[in-house]
Amino acid sequence: MSQPIKAADLTGLSVEEKAALGSGADFWTTKAVGPAQSVLLTDGPHGVRKQAGATDHLGLAASVPATCFPPAVGLGQSWDAELVGRVGEALGRESRHHGVGVLLGPGINIKRDPRCGRNFEYYSEDPHLAGALGAAAVNGLQSTGVGASLKHFAANNAEHDRMRSSSDIDPRTLREIYLRAFQRVVQDAQPWTVMCSYNRVNGVYASENRWLLTSVLRDEWGFEGAVVSDWGAVQDRVAAVAAGLDLEMPGNGGTTDAQVVAAVAAGTLTTEALDLAASRVAGLAAKAAAAAAAGQGESAPYDSAQHHALAREVAGRCIVLLKNDGALLPLAAGRSLAVIGEFAETPRYQGGGSSHVNPTRVDVPLEEIRALAGTESVSYSPGFTTDGSGDAVALREAAVRDASQADTAVVFLGLAARQESEGFDREHIELPADQLELLADVVRAQPRTVVVLSHGGVLRLAPVAESAPAILDGALLGQAGGGAIADVLYGRVNPAGRLTETVPARLQDTPAYLSFPGENSHVLYGEGLHVGYRWYDAREMDVTFPFGHGLSYTSFAYSAPEAVVDASGITVRVTVTNTGTCAGREIVQVYTGKPGSAVVRAPRELKGFAAVDLEPGASVTVGVAVRREDLAYWETRTDRWIVEGGAYEVHVGSSSRDLRATARVDVEGDVLRIPVTLDSSIGEAMADPQAGPVVGQLLARLVPGGGADAGEDNSLGIDMARMMASVPLRRAAGFGGPGVLEELAKLLESVNQGAADPAAR
Repeated sequence: MSQPIKAADLTGLSVEEKAALGSGADFWTTKAVGPAQSVLLTDGPHGVRKQAGATDHLGLAASVPATCFPPAVGLGQSWDAELVGRVGEALGRESRHHGVGVLLGPGINIKRDPRCGRNFEYYSEDPHLAGALGAAAVNGLQSTGVGASLKHFAANNAEHDRMRSSSDIDPRTLREIYLRAFQRVVQDAQPWTVMCSYNRVNGVYASENRWLLTSVLRDEWGFEGAVVSDWGAVQDRVAAVAAGLDLEMPGNGGTTDAQVVAAVAAGTLTTEALDLAASRVAGLAAKAAAAAAAGQGESAPYDSAQHHALAREVAGRCIVLLKNDGALLPLAAGRSLAVIGEFAETPRYQGGGSSHVNPTRVDVPLEEIRALAGTESVSYSPGFTTDGSGDAVALREAAVRDASQADTAVVFLGLAARQESEGFDREHIELPADQLELLADVVRAQPRTVVVLSHGGVLRLAPVAESAPAILDGALLGQAGGGAIADVLYGRVNPAGRLTETVPARLQDTPAYLSFPGENSHVLYGEGLHVGYRWYDAREMDVTFPFGHGLSYTSFAYSAPEAVVDASGITVRVTVTNTGTCAGREIVQVYTGKPGSAVVRAPRELKGFAAVDLEPGASVTVGVAVRREDLAYWETRTDRWIVEGGAYEVHVGSSSRDLRATARVDVEGDVLRIPVTLDSSIGEAMADPQAGPVVGQLLARLVPGGGADAGEDNSLGIDMARMMASVPLRRAAGFGGPGVLEELAKLLESVNQGAADPAAR
């Protein structure tokens, strides 16, 4: 874990200088003030986007060449924290070379809805997976002396109206789904900075949200770095500083610095708040300067060829084999092949918007396939265009003709950059109609057809799955994706990627379908905890491909798992055997469930995973640790995490719906006592071991007879108890006449004091 940023000594700095530390000098750099040197921050997360030459006001100038690694939508499909860490290290080396002090990433927001235009920058629909991979990315990057900026904090799950919209979320959902990954990364990796998002959270702008930036981030989680705004996210700098924001980006010519100075003079902003913010920015500058002085500054060398090779290795790990009927893949070298689809010649390998990287080179899939095919009989036809130019009928007919004359067809389908990007959300999740029509015609002419997908957001794949016998999902694979696709097609790499989000049968099935992207600058998160696979599993809905799904060119068998509980959580051990004929990698996934839980839960939730490489016939025992804190739910009545005691099911498998074995364990729960008040119901009071007897005696006076005259089966008494269980004590006391309410209040005060003080029991 990275060492925390130490607050800097600001002795001798004026109020004006302290205020100046809290806003940028220009679009990408902080100001050099007193002992604090200027720091260059620049876009990531999957490559260094440093502008060439001087920075311009809008940050639109061309950027220097840099390795474009797979964006998070692709990288997440590796389910491999070690691999993500290696990418972070490579990004750090390139950042050092270009004098970058902080790389703006990773993004770990939850993929609440597949239409979100920025989903390509995020890892998953699941907070455990997003948090584990995010922590690995931060640790890898910061091990090189370059700071990370964890973003976008928080609940930034749509692009529509993103600078005003309020994400309206209940406390449990906010904590368990939308903040949990951030908490994991902060506590496991201590990023140098956290970037607050544009949106409001329950009505308050993230940049001005003291509960979010101070109470939760710093006081609860122990964050010790600097909070930076997303670019242009600050509406009121004075309110933001008071809330816990340290650095406003980009620079604005000192306008908001003057506002801060005036607020301090007027007493509407405390000097303590300003000193805290300024010291954190100065501390960030000191840490970046120390890294540069240690030989990690500008012009530090890196090998672009090695980084491209790493990008190819990583991309190969990120490809998901969705379907492989009849073992059509891998392809045999020396056989004729028809390559079809514009993306084979003009690959789509990254998302649009602020993270767009100027790659050092780009592998073209068609060229890479021809290099491995072992034959000159590799034809190519575009089949369609993404800009509408060309004769669609003629293009399709030529593609079908090529397919019919080859042994196998490989059809590249997907979305063009203009169809999904930062800044806007998609209206649907359909592949273009002309691409689906092309695929149908090709499969009729050539049953041996493989589909390769390129896209940043989830697509409805039912039509593809119904027609094509083999499907590779590449998502977005970075600059070396073309070579990685060829490697997987020809078996040089055995695919091991897994889906990080569910592929629904149709858009209407998705959890947020009726509430996305919101209206009148509000988004109601009405699906609550049931995001992604949690929703589909709870409703027992069919999906096209489930969360965690991914096939291999080999096969794996699982033994019965062993689950052992201790104070740190649950340790799960299972033996995995490669039962196929080639070496491969399996992603072991561990899900937990709590049958009969006292609170609403999904049937199963991912709580651990591990990657294992095995030769044919080999076996290995895999250990997966489930942290005790990951079993906890957020108890809204006491505002704290609670591990519910009792029996848990531990499921081990290859996807959220390919569960190979289950173990059951008993977990000791946390002590939870909800104080009984006048607003508690009779049922709640009677269930409390301390309050129940006392309240019962009082209520017997108010409802004389109880069930004594109810007959032999006591049915009247049971019905009466059910009716009265939901009545608040205050209302029940009202039936008792003068003095009863006061008497009950004193009894409850005594009971609550005794329950809180063990010595008084």
